Amino acid sequence: MASTPRRPVNPMDAAEALFKTAKKPAAPAQERRALPEVKELVSLKLDSMILEYFQKDGPGWQDRINDALRAVVAKDAAD
Repeated sequence: MASTPRRPVNPMDAAEALFKTAKKPAAPAQERRALPEVKELVSLKLDSMILEYFQKDGPGWQDRINDALRAVVAKDAAD
């Protein structure tokens, strides 16, 4: 039978045992793909002229930019 106790007797050893780092391998990062037709929050730098053009009609300017970009993608896909 082993003569070492199951639990550390020394308080310092007990504290070290509590705060030992777990040696679990890090899980690989999984790329999450967005569902189609779901809007995602992005940061985008636009020329001030472009921004003024879409904002001049008031609220909904982000949707108008999205619609314009969608039209370009559809036109490119049709070619």
